[in-house]
Amino acid sequence: MTHDATLARLSTALESALVAIGAPEGFSPTLERPRDPSHGDWASNAALVLGGRLGQPPRRLAERVCEAIDRDAAGVASVEVAGPGFLNFRLSDRAIWPRLAEILEADAAWGRSRPADPQRVNVEFVSANPTGPLHVAHGRGAALGDAVASLLEWTGHEVTREFYVNDAGRQIELLAESVEARYEEASGRPAAVPEGGYRGEYVREVAAAIREAAGAETLASLSPEARKARFRHDAVRLLSEEQARDLSAFGVEMDLFYSEQSLYDSGAIERLLARLAHRGLTYTRDAATWLRTSDFGDEKDRVLIKNDGSFTYFLPDLAYHLDKAGRGFDLAIDVWGADHQGHEKRMLAALDGLEHTGLLEVLILQLVTITRGGKEVRMSKRAGRFVTLGDLVDETGPDVARYFFLMRRPEVHLNFDLDLALDTSEANPVYKVQYAHARMCSVFRKAGICPEDVGSGFEAPVDPGTPAERDVALAVLRLPEVIAAAGESRAPHIVCAYLEETAGLVNAWYHQGNLDPGLRILADVPERAARIRLARAVQITLRNGLSALGLSAPEALTREAA
Repeated sequence: MTHDATLARLSTALESALVAIGAPEGFSPTLERPRDPSHGDWASNAALVLGGRLGQPPRRLAERVCEAIDRDAAGVASVEVAGPGFLNFRLSDRAIWPRLAEILEADAAWGRSRPADPQRVNVEFVSANPTGPLHVAHGRGAALGDAVASLLEWTGHEVTREFYVNDAGRQIELLAESVEARYEEASGRPAAVPEGGYRGEYVREVAAAIREAAGAETLASLSPEARKARFRHDAVRLLSEEQARDLSAFGVEMDLFYSEQSLYDSGAIERLLARLAHRGLTYTRDAATWLRTSDFGDEKDRVLIKNDGSFTYFLPDLAYHLDKAGRGFDLAIDVWGADHQGHEKRMLAALDGLEHTGLLEVLILQLVTITRGGKEVRMSKRAGRFVTLGDLVDETGPDVARYFFLMRRPEVHLNFDLDLALDTSEANPVYKVQYAHARMCSVFRKAGICPEDVGSGFEAPVDPGTPAERDVALAVLRLPEVIAAAGESRAPHIVCAYLEETAGLVNAWYHQGNLDPGLRILADVPERAARIRLARAVQITLRNGLSALGLSAPEALTREAA
């Protein structure tokens, strides 16, 4: 499916020309954007690919394509042969300027598309243990998961954002014991945090909140088991609520918080074990229960139940993903930290064995390092061992934090430069994009025009435009293509790179009027109406591109006046 009408037009014309010079039936040429824009707007290696098949020199085939192609039908002004036989196409003005009407007419829907086969997709991300505040690595996962979910929605899929609450297991027992120890300590009684327990200042805060809500007398009246259960329940609730608040302040709203404990309470674990045994996929060795994942591509079999009777993390996680399938999702996309990388293969193997091949897709995130002044920022006073997401958002704001998490490929280590994040100039990439949007809004304010009143019927300018205007027009027309590519590859950084590139072109266009007043957008020249419409197309495109990443598009910024 193509997301660019101009590209579809060129592709059809190129296919016809290739057939005319003897290309075999069904041959489909590739078109891609040249790395160097001076080479043209689109390029194809079709002649190079066909040369061997037809037994002819590729460059001669390319020359024949130049002669055969219908340039009007292709929407191109020129076709050139480069190197050993590359074809470089430059679009005609008639293929560019009238298409801006599509942007103005679509408005908030510009950049959206519909797939041939829409899916129900579950995007699970963050999924932190409810044992403390969210840290910056959780923030990177939150930004990625939310942006991937948004891009899938922009490309026509039905998406559920889900947080898997790991509220069962030994880490929850350690939390309860740690909170109880801090409660006892605050009450003047000697107590020690258990080995492997939680020691941040937040544990004291949780203990104090439980004491205030329940009352010391009520807690003292409970049996040791009941009191520990109270600490466990209330600590998980309080910390889960804090995590949800931190995500909301970060601009992330989950559709569902799914409790791991509910898998145990509902009997899903037992049903899964029975199902695996019935299919002959489990066996016992050394008093442990194993799953035959090696039968489905894993390098070895995996333990489900340890020899002490406790479950591995693998067992409830497998039950959880089967529950996703049972809820009718076609695809489950999980965002995991680097420490879960080894878990992916066993999960895929197990799901294959249970006839759910293709259900799970995993995105692995690498770690985040926060730096200030070139040195790593290591500690949070409240958390004790890490920088919290809440601290970071308080300092940078949600837009900057989200953009910095998204602008690099998720599979590479991220160095989050606080000095750059706090820079409010255009050196900061998110401000560069937002300033470009705000500048277009300032054009409408200065002209006394409501942006929504700029009509979709685009009148071609008297002059087809300066090179800077042409570059801007070509850039804004790419948004649907970029969002589709980013959604299909689960790569929000593609949109970030596009927005920065487009903002650079927009700023160059905007500032060319500083040297020549006749090139100002609102100059009293015949091109004025066309430039206003181009400014509206830019404003829509930057706003929608930012929105697709979960970012705001301010209409004015403090430094805009300067």
